[in-house]
Amino acid sequence: MPVNAVDLKAPLAITAGEPAGIGPELCLALVDTDWAQHVVIITDPEVLKLRAKRLGKTVSIIDFDPTQPQNNKIATGALRVWSQPMSNPDVCGVPDPSNAEALLVGLRMAVSACQNDICCGLVTAPLQKSTINDSGIAFSGHTEFLAEITNTDMPVMLLVGGDLRVALASTHIPLSAVPAFITAERLTSVIDVLHTGLQKQFGIDDPEIVVCGLNPHAGEGGHLGHEDRAVIAPVIEACRQRKIRIRGPLPADTAFTPAAGHADAVLAMFHDQGLPVLKYASFGKAVNVTLGLPIVRTSVDHGTALDIAGNGTAEIGSMLAAIELAARMASR
Repeated sequence: MPVNAVDLKAPLAITAGEPAGIGPELCLALVDTDWAQHVVIITDPEVLKLRAKRLGKTVSIIDFDPTQPQNNKIATGALRVWSQPMSNPDVCGVPDPSNAEALLVGLRMAVSACQNDICCGLVTAPLQKSTINDSGIAFSGHTEFLAEITNTDMPVMLLVGGDLRVALASTHIPLSAVPAFITAERLTSVIDVLHTGLQKQFGIDDPEIVVCGLNPHAGEGGHLGHEDRAVIAPVIEACRQRKIRIRGPLPADTAFTPAAGHADAVLAMFHDQGLPVLKYASFGKAVNVTLGLPIVRTSVDHGTALDIAGNGTAEIGSMLAAIELAARMASR
């Protein structure tokens, strides 16, 4: 039995992601795991059938009945699918913007299912952001979209790989916009969400957080930028006064090293400050978690991989890790 699956009160929802990418084949690969009994895949059934045919894989597709989620038992070799039709399901390697609206509808279905206890958590396969934007729909990523539809003021992106957890103070914004974006108020809110998430969703009673500086050498006393001393350091001190175990700002080039000491999470100031370290250490087995949402949400640590879609070489490691982590979080 998969980790904590026996404790799940409902299946996990999995959105299959961009139909031209590797998401559909990652979902198909679940048929060979024990998780097939504990997940429901939200996509167009034709997407999975066409990809299975392309891969020479035999999979039985079972329609999911959301009115009776616990009664949707399936036999070996089958997957439960909650149908969300695509305009063009027969794509592989070349995304079609006409599918964009259906993909976002599928995400809304999954969130609603989690909020109404039809599903106990959401695991997302990757989307092609550029293709959704090409359709005329503004889309910067899962994190921001899920926050919008759940009315979440402060979502926090956390990447988990083994014992390493890396959170981000800013996500999908231009690097030039980061200094003005990281205000004392926003950074305080991010730390609060991270601290609460580590306690409630990871079961760490008194977590310790290490905070990276924004500038090289954490500003070098103001000689390499003022943000570390003027914004980040006072927020950290205020958090300490509230009994949060937190250190920093530390230079980002040492914050991840053994010399910085153990911490339950490292808070990076921007996307490419923290994620290269995490992905170097755990790529293919890391998990993206969105903290602050009213639902459990995890995701794979990679993109749509259009260049290998349909050739049968996609690795399922990150998808399995995302499902296992979502199950642990949901069971709490």
